[in-house]
Amino acid sequence: MTTPAARKPIMTLYSGKSDPYSHRTRIVLHEKDIECQVVEIDLNKKPRELGELNPYNQVPTMVDRDLVLYESNIINEYLDERLPHPPLMPVDPVSRARARLMLIRFDRDWYSLIPDVIGGDKKSATRARHTLRDGLTVISPIFKDQQFAMGEEFSLVDCSLAPLLWRLDMWDIEVPRQAKPILDYAERIFARKSFKLSLTEAEKEMRSAPTK
Repeated sequence: MTTPAARKPIMTLYSGKSDPYSHRTRIVLHEKDIECQVVEIDLNKKPRELGELNPYNQVPTMVDRDLVLYESNIINEYLDERLPHPPLMPVDPVSRARARLMLIRFDRDWYSLIPDVIGGDKKSATRARHTLRDGLTVISPIFKDQQFAMGEEFSLVDCSLAPLLWRLDMWDIEVPRQAKPILDYAERIFARKSFKLSLTEAEKEMRSAPTK
């Protein structure tokens, strides 16, 4: 008979060591205390099995029994619905729709800038950094009167925003003084147990030794 200690996790997450999309799924895993085997992937040397599971050969990719999921927002909502406590999406339809719009906005407006920030030419990188800095500055006031992005409850929106904020120093992005509310919000997120547990060794080094 298999003892509890010998049981393998039902779920497996293929996760990039420093990939921000994978990072936000790891935050969800720890926020919900989900037992999951996390397989760290070197994006410069992806294993064959990743391409066999995911037609786009990308991380994060999650396997739950016979189900294979990719795209972090889809994985995160699946985890929230499959293990609903604590809930990370609002219960009412209007607030859920607003949360989904914010997640799409982050991906289209900010996550889409990452290739230019880290690998573009000097002009493109500078423009991308300024766009990200200005976008964060614009939303900063909402954190004057509320703890988290959707109000007083931590949500998938916070899970999505946190990896960007963690990487600002490494990307040489300095938000202006008037954006202090979002920096205070970032420190609240970084202090959460789930966030600390989500960090890989590579991500821990992003703020201890930022690169210019």
